[in-house]
Amino acid sequence: MLLTPNVGVQNSGRKYLPTPTETQETPSPNQELLPLTSKVNSQDCLEIGGCDVTTLVQQFGSPLYILDEETLRTACRQYRDGFKRHYAGSSQVLYASKAWSCLAVCAIARSEGLGIDVVSGCELYTALKAGVSPDKIYFHGNNKSVEELTLAVESRCTIVVDNWLELKTLAGLRTKQESSPQSPAPIRIMLRFTPGIECHTHEYIRTGHLDSKFGFDPNQLEEVFAFITQQPNLHCIGLHAHIGSQIFELQPHEDLAGVIVQWFGKAAKLGLPVTELNIGGGLGIRYTESDDPPSIEDWVKTVSDGITQACQAQQIPLPKLLCEPGRSLIGSACVTAYTVGSTKVVPDIRTYVSVDGGMSDNPRPITYQSIYRTVVANRMSEPITQTVTLAGKHCESGDILIKEAALPKTEPGDILVVMDTGAYNYSMASNYNRLPRPAAVLVGQGEANLILQRETYQDLIRQDCIPDRLAFGN
Repeated sequence: MLLTPNVGVQNSGRKYLPTPTETQETPSPNQELLPLTSKVNSQDCLEIGGCDVTTLVQQFGSPLYILDEETLRTACRQYRDGFKRHYAGSSQVLYASKAWSCLAVCAIARSEGLGIDVVSGCELYTALKAGVSPDKIYFHGNNKSVEELTLAVESRCTIVVDNWLELKTLAGLRTKQESSPQSPAPIRIMLRFTPGIECHTHEYIRTGHLDSKFGFDPNQLEEVFAFITQQPNLHCIGLHAHIGSQIFELQPHEDLAGVIVQWFGKAAKLGLPVTELNIGGGLGIRYTESDDPPSIEDWVKTVSDGITQACQAQQIPLPKLLCEPGRSLIGSACVTAYTVGSTKVVPDIRTYVSVDGGMSDNPRPITYQSIYRTVVANRMSEPITQTVTLAGKHCESGDILIKEAALPKTEPGDILVVMDTGAYNYSMASNYNRLPRPAAVLVGQGEANLILQRETYQDLIRQDCIPDRLAFGN
C-alpha cells in the first residue's frame, strides 16, 4: 500500500502505520503509533481490526475508544514468550491494570496466561470477576485501607506491602482471625522498597528514587525482615521494586537487577522464605515519530540477563521472576476517535480545531504535558496542509489535546483519530463539566464488541442526593 501524506513518512523516517521490522516478523507493539492491524481501506478510511473507524463512530458515537485485540494479545505474548526464551527460571508476567482496568481487558490478559497487578479494592474486584486466579493477582498501593486489605486477605491474593503501618495492620488482621474455628492460611506478602535508581521520565511517574512516596527505604529493610520473622501468620515470598514509567533506557533496569538481588540474598539469609522477585515494569511506548523505545524483546532480555548475572554473582538460585508492564501492553493497542466541530482562526497566531472530547477522556496532556499524534480517519489520503491546535470542548483554557497537530484542511463532522490512548486515558477519565465517559469497543477480524457502555446523563446523577427541603415544590 502506498503511504500518503496524511499517514506517511514523518521527519524521523518512521511511519504512522505499522510495518514489520528487519529483525522481527511481528513488530513490537510499543514501537508503533497505530495498532498493528491498522490500514487504509478502499474508501480512504482508517481501518482497525478489520473495522472502518468512521462506521464505528456512526454505530457507537464519539468520542470512542477503539481497542485492537490483536495488538494487545501480541504484546502479551511477546512478554510471556520472551521470558521463556531469555530466562532459565520460572517467570510470570502481570498486567498493570491501573493502565486500564475493565473486565474485558483483564479477561484478555488472563487468557494469555498473564496475572494482574492491582492497586485498589475495585481493581482487585474487577480482576476476580474477570476470572483471574487469586494466586496470579498482586495488590499494590501506598495507603491501602483496612477494608481493601481485608478483601485481599479473604481473596488470598499476594499483597505487596508498602510501609510499616500496612505491615502491622496485616499482622493484626490475621491475629484477630485466629480465633476463628477455621483459621485461613498465612497471608502471602511481598515487600516493596525504593532502590534509589533515577531514570529519565516525567517527575510524576518516577518511583524508584529515594524521594518517593512508595515503598520502604533500603535502610529500613533489615528491621522489616526481622519483624516478619517473628510473624508466623505473614508469609513473605519475595521483594518488589519499580523505577518508573515511560522509560526508554535499558541501563536503569540492569542497575535495578543488581540492587534487588542483593537484598533478596539478605532476606534469604535471615530466614525469610523468599522465592520471587518483581522488577516492576516501565517500558515506554512511541507517542511521536521521534520516540524510540526499546522493543519488548530487548527489555525482557535485559531484565533476564541482569537478574541471571546478579544471581550468579551472589551464588543465589534463580528466583521466580515477575514483571508488571501496563502502558507497553495496552497503550498502542487503542486509539480515540473524535468528531470535529468548530474552528477558530486567530490571524497570524493560531488555528483552533475543536473536537467533542478532551481532558475528561484524556487528561494526560494537561497533567503531564503529554504529546500525541492524530490523523483524519475519513480522508486518509488528504495531504497535510496546516498545523492546528486540537482543542477539547471543556470550559478550561488548558483543555488542549495537541498543540501542534499536522492535518489536512478539516471540516465539521470529520473523524479525527488520536493515537496511543490505551494507557491511562479511560482509567484517568473524569466527568468534568458533567460529560459522560465515552464508550469503548474491542475490534478484531472485522467484528466490534462493546466493552464499556457510554455513560448517560442519568448515570451521572444516579448518585446525587437532594434534601427534602430542596425538592421541587418546596
